[in-house]
Amino acid sequence: MLTNKIFNGTRPFAVLAAIIGLGATAGVSADEVEDFYKGKRLTVVIGSGPGGGYDTYARLLARHMGKHILGSPSLIPQNMVGAGGVVATNYMVNAAPQDGTVIGAMQRGQPLVSFMGQSGPKYKIDEINWLGSLSNEAGVCALSAASGAKSLGDVFQKSYAVGGTGPNTTQFFPALFNNLLGAKFKMIKGYPSTADIHLAIERGEVDGVCQSWASFKELGNELIKQGRMKALVQVSLRPDKEMTALGVPMLAEFFNDEHLSPGITVNDATTFFRMTLVAGTMGRPFGVAPKVPAARVKALRTALEKMTKDPAFLADAAKIRRDVELVTGEEIQEIVADLSKSPKEKFAELEDHLKFKGETTEVKITMLRHTGKVLESKKGGRTVVIDYKGQKHSASVSGSRTKVTLDGKKAKRSEVKAGMSCTFVYPRPGARAEELICKN
Repeated sequence: MLTNKIFNGTRPFAVLAAIIGLGATAGVSADEVEDFYKGKRLTVVIGSGPGGGYDTYARLLARHMGKHILGSPSLIPQNMVGAGGVVATNYMVNAAPQDGTVIGAMQRGQPLVSFMGQSGPKYKIDEINWLGSLSNEAGVCALSAASGAKSLGDVFQKSYAVGGTGPNTTQFFPALFNNLLGAKFKMIKGYPSTADIHLAIERGEVDGVCQSWASFKELGNELIKQGRMKALVQVSLRPDKEMTALGVPMLAEFFNDEHLSPGITVNDATTFFRMTLVAGTMGRPFGVAPKVPAARVKALRTALEKMTKDPAFLADAAKIRRDVELVTGEEIQEIVADLSKSPKEKFAELEDHLKFKGETTEVKITMLRHTGKVLESKKGGRTVVIDYKGQKHSASVSGSRTKVTLDGKKAKRSEVKAGMSCTFVYPRPGARAEELICKN
């Protein structure tokens, strides 16, 4: 089981990791590692498509990590999309060289879904050599000032409606609070995005939202500064610096006998929240295959850690508006190892606890239809801009959730080009389009 020390954000593994690291490199000099990597070209295999968060962090790493590796090799990013990162990890473990020249930019949800019985992986996730992560994706639950809530304690006394966008943190976190801790959240689900939830909060349709802190900052930070929104709790295994500075309490502070659903123990609540939050702590993780020599694993971990203190790297991260918070390879190694020790029946129970069982309402979203000439198609069609009645209107286009047609036939978003006439079917300008109907 995951330890309390991990949940409270400390690093009990650090001393042990140092001992293991020293033992692993016994008889292997730094010169030998440097000789191996000198002149090499390393591949960073990215288990997601171009343009997203995982891709952005992986390419950031590829631009800067080489100079911190003994021998100063070059790093080349390569996307290998499929099955939430499984295709790329299968390649890294089973087909790629096992010598430390292939680094996997993995997805944070891979350990949990692997232990929950996902089909497809041809590897044991707890045998991956984790190098570290460039971010810790902390979560937050927040309510509007208009709701009257002063602290998380209020949600155990009164019902508050939060918005949901689907089976993700917007619905999972309220479900866990209700099912494990006895909170009284109500759910208004069906919003297209968290941006739409924030608009609904301002209209008074819902009281609040649970989501990642990174996304919340973009959408609701000004409301917090103005006193119109209150962050009630950090939903994370590790304290977030910004939320801690704001005085937002950690989730672990509420694990006590006063806040438990019938039949749930403190140990139950702690275990199921930890199992869920492992992914957030891993952030944007990187790893190498199990058979990579220990000395090279250590060298790569050290290089990643040094990179996060490099002014040029930090300036590049700031330029592309990406927060950097190091999670070490040793920390991830311990978290995944502890998660692997959870009994199989616990994963089945977790699946049930993630279901929202309280009062639920489906929001009715009125879709707009805006038609105009395509001015731009950015990043392979991920964002399309049209001229609608003399104004620029944009829509994000999902490769899996947006229905794209061209001249009446199913098409890919990459086929949308400037000059075409397209109709956005979406809830508002700037939102994800439900349909993109185009004509040559």
